[in-house]
Amino acid sequence: MYVPTRVRGDLIHWVHTAKFSIHPGVGRTLALIRRTFWWPSMYKDVREYINACSICARNKSSNQPPAGLLNPLPVPTRPWSHIALDFVTGLTPSNGFSVILTVVDRFSKSCHLVPLKALPSSAETAQLLFKHVFCLHGIPSEILSDRGPQFLSRVWKEFAHHLGARVALSSGFHPQTNGQCERMNQELEAMLRCVCSSNPSGWSSQLPWVEYAHNAHTSISTGLSPFETVLGYQPPLFPSNPDPPATAPQFIRRARRTWAQTTEALQKTADRNRRLADRHRQPAPVYTPWQKVWLSTRDIRLKDTSRKLAPRFIGPYSIVDVISPSTVRLALPTSMRVQPVFHVSLIKPVLSSPLCPAPAPPLPARLVGGSLVYPVRCLLDVRPRGRGFQYLVNWEGYGPEDRSWVPRSFITDPDLIRD
Repeated sequence: MYVPTRVRGDLIHWVHTAKFSIHPGVGRTLALIRRTFWWPSMYKDVREYINACSICARNKSSNQPPAGLLNPLPVPTRPWSHIALDFVTGLTPSNGFSVILTVVDRFSKSCHLVPLKALPSSAETAQLLFKHVFCLHGIPSEILSDRGPQFLSRVWKEFAHHLGARVALSSGFHPQTNGQCERMNQELEAMLRCVCSSNPSGWSSQLPWVEYAHNAHTSISTGLSPFETVLGYQPPLFPSNPDPPATAPQFIRRARRTWAQTTEALQKTADRNRRLADRHRQPAPVYTPWQKVWLSTRDIRLKDTSRKLAPRFIGPYSIVDVISPSTVRLALPTSMRVQPVFHVSLIKPVLSSPLCPAPAPPLPARLVGGSLVYPVRCLLDVRPRGRGFQYLVNWEGYGPEDRSWVPRSFITDPDLIRD
């Protein structure tokens, strides 16, 4: 049966959303339609409709390779010009310490491990860097970290500005940006397990040995140990005849030759890692400011939602700023309480089609008794707060990311509470 143009969208909608089909993919929807109907652009229309279906976009996972090709950080040219910071938490208390500050030099791969009693503030982190890094190696030109509260405050930005150092922050839920520190933390935890498994509370006394062992091991990226790259020699394991003394100009020439070889080795490693990673990735779409995108819920906890039945994407949200080809900033509601900067592998564009009309916007608030009132779909949960109770509200026309706890006095319909 031939289908005229004006009813094709309605037909695809009926076949795709009916109870006997429940949002199948392009191939299965097309197979159902072809049993009875036909028109020349069937495949094109069905594909456009399903790509624009908001229910499919929210609830279906993608089987495609993640978007965003590997974009390695630039290779430094000397030791301790580019450093990376991170914290190791959740440790057994040891002599009053429970946190480790990890500082890694991205050029030589050398590290400093500083035990702390608790997570420091921005000012305390700055003092720790002066005490344990800057007084030994000088002021760096770039400081890389995650988006912890210590590194997002105005104090930290002013601190780096007065140093003349660039602040580089990783994108949300994408620790690969600070992969050097993440890898160092894995090695640190493995070494501590090896030496402290029988006495977990004694890890603080073993921390200097862990730092020494790491700096003495040969790095696969450079082919040299951090000691050799920074100091120009490898500490001996056994007493031996001392090396012939070198003059200061000879030492400087040898250091520069070593750094040049290290830079070349690091660049080769970065190129090899890029080739290997891009085999399992695909180029990301080109995003523009104020474009609508869906946001993955892989790392976002939705209130009172089964993880199995939770939507795979939420939104759509607008892109406020394209920070880099692999990082964007989204306009998120304040109720989400997450950092708004995301890697492109965690978003996907919102597609549209004239055959699939966009979902209706949420109902606006109404003025009732001098106050703005939003319609409520249902109440999901209740919890005691003070002398009363709070209720988890599922708002009509809004997604699960917008659910919020409100006090009893905010609910004007007592039937909602009774239900």
